[in-house]
Amino acid sequence: MSELPFAATTPISVARVGLKARNADALAAYYRTVVGLDELNRDGETITLGAANRPLLLLENDPAARPDAPRSAGLFHTAFLLPSRADLGRWINHAVEHRIAIEGASDHLVSEAVYLTDPEGNGIEIYVDRPRESWSWNGSQVAMSTERMDIPAVVGSVPAGDAGWQGAPENTVVGHVHLRVGDPRQAEAWWHDSFGFDTVARYGAQAVFLSSGGYHHHIGANAWQSAGADHRDPGRSGLAWVEMRSATAKQETATQDPWGTVIRTVPGQPG
Repeated sequence: MSELPFAATTPISVARVGLKARNADALAAYYRTVVGLDELNRDGETITLGAANRPLLLLENDPAARPDAPRSAGLFHTAFLLPSRADLGRWINHAVEHRIAIEGASDHLVSEAVYLTDPEGNGIEIYVDRPRESWSWNGSQVAMSTERMDIPAVVGSVPAGDAGWQGAPENTVVGHVHLRVGDPRQAEAWWHDSFGFDTVARYGAQAVFLSSGGYHHHIGANAWQSAGADHRDPGRSGLAWVEMRSATAKQETATQDPWGTVIRTVPGQPG
């Protein structure tokens, strides 16, 4: 069995993401067939998806919701972290076989990632981390970049005669969530004050990356499309909430970032 990724072993980590869906049934089918999540539960208008009984994504059905506005505050992408490089290679083979459209494939030095968008416009990253000991740090700042992924090398990490992609494997987690915000500096201050996160990287004034426990980032916040955005419109589809797991939390709580994005906290030990 693969090990739990480092991202989930820190004092605070991402537990689950909630999306408001205009058609939860269709969206659930996408996450099952494309991302490989299992449907774990249905409760009224809510569908829970995950991997090996670990809930990762909740879809809240709201047919009356208006489509998400890409220039508003909200979700840039949910990043599903696979346990091994071979798992990412298996997923790429799956995408080729089923002609799944991807929008990018990048080497970020700390990780290798593919990008796609679900039918309701929610961004998705499927990625694998490079070994933590290979990450390059300059003091408190980790070296990250966006280079072309060596796809043949990733696919080549799949053992010969392998059974191939069988869906999201055990110990798949939401490694990070990347948010659209109106002002990354304001987001940075909020995550410092509200969660004690460390800033680990900045891309000029347009993006900031923050984490707990020395991970390369649990939260990204950018204004590439959303500079100056005001509060989210609760009547739109897209991000409903992000849930963080905290080893020091005593009870479940919920707060909102400066743009009205709901951030939940639940008690729980790493993993």
